[in-house]
Amino acid sequence: MRDVAIIGVAQTKFGELWDSSFRDLVTEAGLGAIQDAQIEGNDLEAMFVGNMSAGLFVQQEHIASLITDNSGLNPVPCTRVEAACASGGLALRSGIMAVASGYHDIVISAGVEKMTDVVDSTGAIATASDQEWEAQQGVTFPSLYAMMARRHMYEYGTTREQLAMVSVINHSNAKHNLNAQYPFDISVEKVLNSSKVADPLRLLDCSPVSDGAAAVILCPAEDAKKYTDTPIYVKASAQSSGTIRLHDRKSLTTIDSSVNASREAFKMANMTPKDIDAVEVHDCFSINGLLAIEDIGFVEKGRGGPAIEEGMTRIDGDIPVNPSGGLKARGHPLGATGIAQAAEIVWQLRGEAGKRQIDGAEVGMTHNIGGTGGTAAVHIFSR
Repeated sequence: MRDVAIIGVAQTKFGELWDSSFRDLVTEAGLGAIQDAQIEGNDLEAMFVGNMSAGLFVQQEHIASLITDNSGLNPVPCTRVEAACASGGLALRSGIMAVASGYHDIVISAGVEKMTDVVDSTGAIATASDQEWEAQQGVTFPSLYAMMARRHMYEYGTTREQLAMVSVINHSNAKHNLNAQYPFDISVEKVLNSSKVADPLRLLDCSPVSDGAAAVILCPAEDAKKYTDTPIYVKASAQSSGTIRLHDRKSLTTIDSSVNASREAFKMANMTPKDIDAVEVHDCFSINGLLAIEDIGFVEKGRGGPAIEEGMTRIDGDIPVNPSGGLKARGHPLGATGIAQAAEIVWQLRGEAGKRQIDGAEVGMTHNIGGTGGTAAVHIFSR
């Protein structure tokens, strides 16, 4: 197996992008990554695109053909990858494996979602849960994560204020991200006084409905310096499956797929959590931002709340989390999230993140999950 490097990245603005279509967004991100890598479209040998459900959101299937055709990239083979909110992370993993195996040399992994075209996105998003046992019984994703939050509060004494700090820190980072959906500060008080969604979660605990796309260009590590002076190397790519239903889990306070994928990634990279300088975690709700730092191993189970309250996860903390603003403030166009996380880590390791730059970042990590943890994809990168 060959080592793999990232030589180009791009991301569109995230938000309610009424003037941009599904095809506009993915084309913008793809062309941006091609330009960043200083290659031509005909250099691409394969494309892998993460997308949860264009069929539900924009009534379009066969998006692989749509994307290559609209981008002028026929006959490059393009494959859609779906794993709910982890679709982007798995598209990245698919591209990495294609290059590592020697099957292709230059590959683009992208992610896209256009969520605002549907009148009510709640039902579409709920298809990532177990339909028979959860969604058809009236359970929504906010309520699923609310159960996890309530149980964590019961078992470990986690407070509402500690949960709110996840959102506050994300927004403080996003205000320096031009691509973020919500680039402004909020306070703990604002979180606690925002509209109740599913007790104990409130509106400002929840990631938004978002449109957007992101893309990365991959090539063999041995060739990376031909294209860029600042290649970023893939040290690990791991994936794990987990139970899709909450009621089948041993614990509501641990996402096993996050634990297993993280352990595998650290083993592949021959690293530990102490080696990570920056991490983008999947915080679709504030409780998941807290669970992520526990499940990955940055803090002990139950210590996530105090660690966040003490500032450990701030940009100048011991383990900077979500310098992009995370899913909560950067935005969460489902299929694009895992790729956008990788793009942020690339900018951090290149030293190109501007006012949200983490000093001396050498090693970065991404954590992308589908649903409530039925799928997890974890990647580690280095300068």
